[in-house]
Amino acid sequence: MLRAGELGMTLEWLEDGVKTIMGPIPAVKYDEVRKRKIWFNSMVAAYTGWKDERNDPVKAVTFGDGSPLPADVVYDCLKILEEESVAIPWRKGDVMLLDNWAVLHSRRPFDPPRRVLASLVK
Repeated sequence: MLRAGELGMTLEWLEDGVKTIMGPIPAVKYDEVRKRKIWFNSMVAAYTGWKDERNDPVKAVTFGDGSPLPADVVYDCLKILEEESVAIPWRKGDVMLLDNWAVLHSRRPFDPPRRVLASLVK
């Protein structure tokens, strides 16, 4: 639980597991290297991909005061992300280095088998 607290999360213990609660998390960060503001969050994923009995996407994406972000705003953001996306044509053996502060990455459908090895470094 100490690690969760260091990451700004709280944990809610349930009968069938644990629920992590994040936030509030700013949508924009300041990149010291590039000296500019950058979009740095996964609000669209929270809104469009995490719906189950524990997660209500309408409640997952909120303003700092806890009021829900309107669905049309979230979907406008999703539309912009889709318009600005670039698909990389992967081939066996390809390696990609990605600066997570410089680009937003996503996950697309794929045909198995697929093996992705990832490493996070600072």
